Amino acid sequence: MRLITAVLLIFLVLLQYRLWFGKNSVPDYLALEQEVTRQIANNNKLKQRNKLLYADTDDLKSGTEAIEERARHELGMIKQGETFFRVIPNDDADEKERPR
Repeated sequence: MRLITAVLLIFLVLLQYRLWFGKNSVPDYLALEQEVTRQIANNNKLKQRNKLLYADTDDLKSGTEAIEERARHELGMIKQGETFFRVIPNDDADEKERPR
């Protein structure tokens, strides 16, 4: 009877060792679970970004308003007959308002 108890106890210790310290142990599982959570969050961000890029692409393909807006804001273009005014802030006014 003692022999069976000793064998079962050794077997239990071996199984516990593998569970906590071996390959695919509980800490490995928890680390992998965290990585999966991070990857899912990253995938969701990338899906949202892709949605915006697809919408932007469709907008550029279908209408001229989006193309005009891009040309105005990103390239600084203006229509023929328009006048472009650039407002440059006065640095002297900023210095007068600052406390010394």
